[in-house]
Amino acid sequence: MPKWLKFILGILLLPVCAGALPALARVVRVSGGASEVWVPLGAGAACWLVVFSLLPKPMWIYVVGHELTHVVWSWLFGGKVKKFKATSQGGEVVITKSNFLVALAPYFFPLYAVLVVLVFLAGHLLWGWARWTPLFHLLLGAAYAFHVTLTWEILKTKQSDITGQGYLFSGVVIFLGNVLVLLLGIPLLTGQGRLLTVLGWWLESTAALLKRLSAFL
Repeated sequence: MPKWLKFILGILLLPVCAGALPALARVVRVSGGASEVWVPLGAGAACWLVVFSLLPKPMWIYVVGHELTHVVWSWLFGGKVKKFKATSQGGEVVITKSNFLVALAPYFFPLYAVLVVLVFLAGHLLWGWARWTPLFHLLLGAAYAFHVTLTWEILKTKQSDITGQGYLFSGVVIFLGNVLVLLLGIPLLTGQGRLLTVLGWWLESTAALLKRLSAFL
C-alpha cells in the first residue's frame, strides 16, 4: 500500500480514534468497583514507575521484546526469521513476511504483559494458582507499565518502523492498537462488560461523533 493511500486511510480513521476514548472511559467506569484487580495492578505499575525513574533503563530487555514482537507477528502471517539481533543500542530482525501490523506491533502489543498472562494461565490450569491472583495482577501492572513507558521513551527517537509506514498512519494504528488492548483486556480482567457490548460502545461513540461532524458539512 503506497504511503499516500495510508495517509488518507489515517485521516479517515481519526473519528474511530476519537470514538474509542468515550468507550474506554465507559469501560473503566463500569469496572471501577473491581478493587481486587485495580489495586494490585496500580501497585505493580507504581513499582515499575519507581524503577523507571530511579534506575538505569533496561533497554536491552525492551529491545529483545521489541524484536521478538516483530517475529511473533511475522509468524502469525506465515513468515520466518532469517536474522535476529538485539542490543541495548538497538536491534534488527530479518523476516520473510511483513506488513504494517508486523512493523508497528511492538508499539501496541505488550509482549511481556501477554507472557505474564500466559504463564499464570498455564499455572492456574495445571497447578491451581488461584491463590496467586494478586501477584498476577501486580506483575501484569508492572509489565504493562514497562510497555507504556519504554515505548514512549523509544518513540522520542526516529524509528524506521514508523517512517516506513508514515507518521499519521503509524500514529493511528499505534493508538488504535493500544486502545483495543485496553478495551479487550480490562473487561477480561475485571469480569465487567462483554466484548460485543464494549465494541458496541465504541461503534456508538464513533457514530455519534460522525453525526456531529456531518452537521458542520
